[in-house]
Amino acid sequence: MSYDLAVWEGDRPDESDAAQVFRTLYERYFDGAGSPPTQAIRAYVESLLDRWYELGDPRDVDDTSPWSDGPLMNNASGPIMYFAMRYSMADEISAACAQMAAERGLVCFDVQWNQLRPTTDEP
Repeated sequence: MSYDLAVWEGDRPDESDAAQVFRTLYERYFDGAGSPPTQAIRAYVESLLDRWYELGDPRDVDDTSPWSDGPLMNNASGPIMYFAMRYSMADEISAACAQMAAERGLVCFDVQWNQLRPTTDEP
């Protein structure tokens, strides 16, 4: 079981429009051949990998990578990244990923909650 987030470039939509914006971007960039990630999305992925090991990294002897698949960059296409993490680590990791996206001016959408993150009650 995994926990999924989407992160994309662009203006933060109204909460009521977020799911539709996500679906539109997903259909455009993942229901086909895909596109190379934009520089902002590439930098975001690299920042995640600076903080946590890539799945299967031989240095991860304690199996601490939070990702459900890899390489993580394969989850990025154009201005969007759609990625999964281990459900057992989702609370901590998803909050950190959402905050890291916000710090970079990116939009984070929580697929399970069907809402934007970070929320007003998250740090």
